[in-house]
Amino acid sequence: MLGTYIHYYFVCHRKLWLFVHQIQMEKEHERVMEGKILHDVTYKKMEHRELEIEGVGKIDGMQDKYVREVKLTSKMKEADRWQLLHYLSELKKRGIEKVGLLSYPKEKKTEEVILNVTHEKELEKIEKHIQGIILQQTPPKLSQKPYCTSCAYYAFCYAKGEE
Repeated sequence: MLGTYIHYYFVCHRKLWLFVHQIQMEKEHERVMEGKILHDVTYKKMEHRELEIEGVGKIDGMQDKYVREVKLTSKMKEADRWQLLHYLSELKKRGIEKVGLLSYPKEKKTEEVILNVTHEKELEKIEKHIQGIILQQTPPKLSQKPYCTSCAYYAFCYAKGEE
């Protein structure tokens, strides 16, 4: 399961479904591009950057006892935190125990994230719920959120004036 699925699960179930079903609008979206540039210019001294873990996703960086996830803003902190917890859990399953660092360079904030048994059990439930969303024949109904207007899927979701 990709870390992106976990993140989208907390952001918007509809976005998760669309992404999984190959309706991907992010490639040219301004906020996504800004995030990619941020990743390129921050934490350059980190030993390992942009690590792909098969079936899990791409970890922004790993050094010493830390796994770092870099985000543009803290507006979706819960989603960011669970994505990082997912990475920590998957690494633990592979025999690698790390502590997470959730970083927001533009805000000059970093938060330590530590995986525990409660998180691992919750991640199992979340993964099952994600599978249920993915298996739906149609996308979940539109659920208007405060950040919809800055989402890459905004035009898709609101094309018909659906609310």
